[in-house]
Amino acid sequence: MTTEVTTSDRVLCRVDDIPEGEARGFSAAPGGFTGLFAVKREGRVLVYVNSCPHVGLPLEMLPHRFLDSKKQTIICSAHGARFRIEDGVCVTGPCIGEALESVPVRIIDGQVVVPADAGI
Repeated sequence: MTTEVTTSDRVLCRVDDIPEGEARGFSAAPGGFTGLFAVKREGRVLVYVNSCPHVGLPLEMLPHRFLDSKKQTIICSAHGARFRIEDGVCVTGPCIGEALESVPVRIIDGQVVVPADAGI
């Protein structure tokens, strides 16, 4: 595993840019169609494609609003589906049992790094 950012990587932000227990959205990579979002929980950063598995809509209605009011689940603003933060599996709503598309993430020098083609 490489410990430096390469041309096949995309840096989303610094780990410290995502407050603990919060989420941040990121626009699609150049040439891409779907954005990404990252959630920081218990010091761990998880990244998912910003697309509800029910019909493919972006999850948030307002920027960075991916979590429910108690910050316990990821929520789709269009359908109210709820997803577990730790694995993206839908636990309530029209897509129960389906999961958000997870994105491999690495932390390099305090930066959140994903494959450049993630979300395309």
